[in-house]
Amino acid sequence: MKKVWKEFKEFVVKGNAVDLAVGVIIGAAFGAIVNSLVKDLIMPPISLLSGGLDFSNKFIVLRAAKDGSAAFHTPADAAKVGAITWNYGNFITLAINFLIVAGAVFLLVRGINRLKSSPHAEPVSKECRACAMTIPIKATRCPHCTTDLTESAPD
Repeated sequence: MKKVWKEFKEFVVKGNAVDLAVGVIIGAAFGAIVNSLVKDLIMPPISLLSGGLDFSNKFIVLRAAKDGSAAFHTPADAAKVGAITWNYGNFITLAINFLIVAGAVFLLVRGINRLKSSPHAEPVSKECRACAMTIPIKATRCPHCTTDLTESAPD
């Protein structure tokens, strides 16, 4: 039992497990911010431009309620009385959320990659002096025209 406990402690304190936990927590907080951004800032102007359209409350009744009532304002109201609904508006809202999250993550990764890349990085390719094709910097023979690149360049 001590061996299992020791292995468990090693697993928990490894950098990867801690990094994953931090990522999940920050991801949940970021998700809440994005949901608020979409619901409170982006969707109201779209609703205004579309004449009061609120995507989250758009649905189609697939099967009427058991008590015969048919007038519902939200999918939750319909579900309370037993109606089965197809909530396409919620899907549209979640798709917009996804696009915003994907865009934000893209911009974040792009910024981090720019910070990582050095402006003074050594070149990894060169041009063949005979055929002008791009080849690896360490190549001694051009794979395109087979020119020997170890000789000095012609004068």
